[in-house]
Amino acid sequence: MNDRFEACRDALGLTKELTPHSLRHSYVTHLTEDGVDRRFIQQQVGHECDSSLAIYTHVSDDFLNTSLHKALAPAFAGA
Repeated sequence: MNDRFEACRDALGLTKELTPHSLRHSYVTHLTEDGVDRRFIQQQVGHECDSSLAIYTHVSDDFLNTSLHKALAPAFAGA
C-alpha cells in the first residue's frame, strides 16, 4: 500500500511528508476538532488507551484557544 501511495503522491508532485500515517494523524485531528467522542476515535484507530491518542492529535491554535476559553469561562463569569 505504501509503495502505491508513494507512486501516486509523487506523480501528483505532492510533498514527501504526505504518507498514509500522516493521513491517520489528520483523520484523528479532524475528528477531535469536530467534537467526536474520544471513545469512538479510539476505536476507529484501534488504540486500547485513550491517552495514546494524544500523539495523533495536532489540533489548530484556534481549536486550542476555543477549548481553553470554554473551560475557563465559568471561572470568570462572576468576575
